[in-house]
Amino acid sequence: MSSAPHHGPVGIDELLERVRAGYRRVEAREAYETARTGDALLVDIRYAALRERDGLIPGAVVVERNELEWRLDPRGSHRLPEATSHDLRIVLICNEGYASTLAAASLHQLGLNRATDLVGGFQSWRSAGLPVTPVTPTGI
Repeated sequence: MSSAPHHGPVGIDELLERVRAGYRRVEAREAYETARTGDALLVDIRYAALRERDGLIPGAVVVERNELEWRLDPRGSHRLPEATSHDLRIVLICNEGYASTLAAASLHQLGLNRATDLVGGFQSWRSAGLPVTPVTPTGI
């Protein structure tokens, strides 16, 4: 039997497990505290319908998933003003903590090695009783 790593197709559950083994994820209360003290940038990658339905995390930057790498690459011409360094600690937040894991892996490939994600996503934030701001309709 060979001990070489298997490089064939993997299922999504195995992929998530592999990715998560490469960094430490954070719980809602820790994400709140690190953002409150300025030690981390919270980035909400949920799509608009979920933000409108469930609300926003005060202070979190909204960057939809399809723009994430362009907006957080410190070398990129389309970066956010907050994306100043590869040492930036970023906590990605999706709805339930799955898409954010894959997004963190992508940021790691850009050299943003302090990127992590929120265990349980926005739903765990809300369940922990942390602040949420309702989205107010615009253009009415």
